[in-house]
Amino acid sequence: MSERATRRSRSGGGAARRAQRTSFKIETAPYIDRKSPVVEFFSDDVLSMIEYNADTILEEVGVNFVDNPEALELWKAAGATVDEERVRIPRGLARELCKTAPSQFTQHARNPDKNVVIGGKTLVAAPVYGPPFVRDLEGGRRYATMDDFTKFVKLAYMSKYLHHSGGTVCEPTDIPVNKRHLDMLLAHMVYSDKPFMGSVTEPSRAQDSVEMCEILFGKDFVQENTVMTSLININSPLTFDGIMMGALEVFARNNQASIVSPFIVGGAMAPVSVIGTLTQVLAEVQAGIAYSQLVRKGAPVIFGTFVSSIDMNSGAPTFGTPEASQILYGAGQLARRMNLPFRSGGGLCGSKLPDAQAAYESANTLNAAMMGGVNFMLHSCGWLEGGLVSSFEKFVMDADQLGTLQKLGSEVDTTENGQAMDAIREVGPSGHYLGCAHTQENYTDAFWRTELFDYKPFETWQEEGARDTEMLASQRVQYLLDNYQQPAIDPGIKLALENYVAEKKASMPDAFI
Repeated sequence: MSERATRRSRSGGGAARRAQRTSFKIETAPYIDRKSPVVEFFSDDVLSMIEYNADTILEEVGVNFVDNPEALELWKAAGATVDEERVRIPRGLARELCKTAPSQFTQHARNPDKNVVIGGKTLVAAPVYGPPFVRDLEGGRRYATMDDFTKFVKLAYMSKYLHHSGGTVCEPTDIPVNKRHLDMLLAHMVYSDKPFMGSVTEPSRAQDSVEMCEILFGKDFVQENTVMTSLININSPLTFDGIMMGALEVFARNNQASIVSPFIVGGAMAPVSVIGTLTQVLAEVQAGIAYSQLVRKGAPVIFGTFVSSIDMNSGAPTFGTPEASQILYGAGQLARRMNLPFRSGGGLCGSKLPDAQAAYESANTLNAAMMGGVNFMLHSCGWLEGGLVSSFEKFVMDADQLGTLQKLGSEVDTTENGQAMDAIREVGPSGHYLGCAHTQENYTDAFWRTELFDYKPFETWQEEGARDTEMLASQRVQYLLDNYQQPAIDPGIKLALENYVAEKKASMPDAFI
């Protein structure tokens, strides 16, 4: 072959590789089956002390079950002492009841290839949950709408390292409070085929979630399999309200999963000390999970923890702090000692913008979740301003960084290829590895590669507009939305879901409180 022909051949190959890099394809990485070790931060003696103190709280101080006579009757029948709304649980009873909860379970997606296993050594990443505001580079901070919600669902579907579509990715404030759960569930079911979360803002809305899933999956399938997770927050300190517990009851009776999770700002809703907070967390989680098992033995549950510290000057919650990581590590150990799946936060931050503060704090919490053995990571991407804002730019920034956790959690190649002895022999002293056979065979997947950050030379970066990360992220958001392809859904099922939503909405007047 002539030198010119060789150049043409190489040029053609380069063009093909460039085309392959720039062509878009929708991929979802499998949930992380963690091969990396977790941090065992506290000794067995310290964990046993926390467990003993948590039982003391349940027995002596007790917990309140507010506006829920059924819960009081179930606790009384189980052997607890009930005084008005205060429930005191004999030492060891709550922990014994928790033993019937499964150590792991599969949450089924409408696309079976995207089913996730929650528990054991897995990590499932789900996006931000709950903010009433959204922010983007063009429109700034504003109240969220249903259009914003739909865009987030599409972004989650298009994000490779998000294993889960989430739940209330933002609160669509243009839809009545008593009806928006229907639109949100429909969006998750139609615009994505990943697993999703149900509504918990009122027990009847939890029931609507079950009934819509029965349309999507089939009634028998829903009763025999878990197709939803739900976030059940405890009103720390030590209070279980009727709305959250009513939703938990609906999910438990229908074999759907609940994340039983204290919502704690340290120093305000729990003691300022790490051990004191962990003790309260364990007491609250044990009581909540035990109650789920009184409703239905074997109901799937997740040991949840959400803890931030507090700025003692302003009273505002803070994120990415060392104390929060210590609590996460300890809670993970306590969950594993109970043989339960563990949930904690993901890309948490207190910053108002997707800036350096947001990046530092989010990196701290994302890495703590990986090292702490989290199985279900809520708020993995998009969280801003202490959870008040869902940010489009931060969503794709965080989603990109989830790829690093996917790589960190994977097994390091120790095979003959991983040892690379042939490459070392081929290159020898004073050579380089760029052109050796081993590099050519492995370069496409040897290193994790960002789909967002800029590594170009300064001159190229400047010529292209000197774009900072937020600007790159804004362009990435638009690119993903422009390339969105709706997953196929049975037209009959889609019509049945739309009719259900329309009939439910027509059956009640609008309510905005």
